[in-house]
Amino acid sequence: MSATKKTRTQPPYELLYWPGIPGRGEFIRLAFEATGTSYTDTANESKDGIQAVLAMKDENATIDADGNPPAFAPPALRIHGEGKDGKPLLLYQTPAILNYLGDKIGLAGEDEADKHWVLAHTLTALDLNNEVHDTHHPIATAKYYEDQKEEALKKAADVREQRIPKFLGYFERILKGNAAKGGGKYLVGGKLSYADTTLWHVLSGLKFAFPKEMEAREKEYESLFGTFYPSVQEHSGLKEYLASERRKPFSMGIFRHYPELDRQ
Repeated sequence: MSATKKTRTQPPYELLYWPGIPGRGEFIRLAFEATGTSYTDTANESKDGIQAVLAMKDENATIDADGNPPAFAPPALRIHGEGKDGKPLLLYQTPAILNYLGDKIGLAGEDEADKHWVLAHTLTALDLNNEVHDTHHPIATAKYYEDQKEEALKKAADVREQRIPKFLGYFERILKGNAAKGGGKYLVGGKLSYADTTLWHVLSGLKFAFPKEMEAREKEYESLFGTFYPSVQEHSGLKEYLASERRKPFSMGIFRHYPELDRQ
């Protein structure tokens, strides 16, 4: 375990995700790190931890030993003591996990309306996340990028020219609409939510995948890149995490940098 990991608290959270990449598991890590919540990153912290992730690929599984239905795919979160009869609860799907954690670790907003807006903005940011993934795998996720490169070029052009500005423009409007409370730093209310950390990670991935495109566009979204992005990055807890070895670099996960898919 890393020497910089916080002291364990209860109930212990166990993140089950592929080691070595940020991926969709990063959205959950950021929520934990932003709040100083203790968790186990099983596959990254133990040489045998990958086995717990691989166990989720059993297509014949119908129920686990604790009475949970099988996870469709990682990431999954095991929450010890929170399931039926005091057994571990197993959750999957990134937004479902974040929605569960939001109330528990103080990232769900200040009231019931905030809670729903936080989830809606998170789902929207994750939509963009998925569209970016599809720029390098537009036909089939099981096929190599090189097997669908021609289609990837077309998909990437549409995402850069149409979809990215549509999403960024939307979030720019949300930040401006919440300026009285959030000051451009938060999407909902006056404090950090998991919608903020989720959007921040997507923006960070975009900067990696399409550096030329993002450099050209950032000046169009003053609130998003002038205030929001640096504010989240400097948030207590996140700043420490992002500078640590626990933060895995982008490589060949959801966000990939293929120069030919970027602005030419």
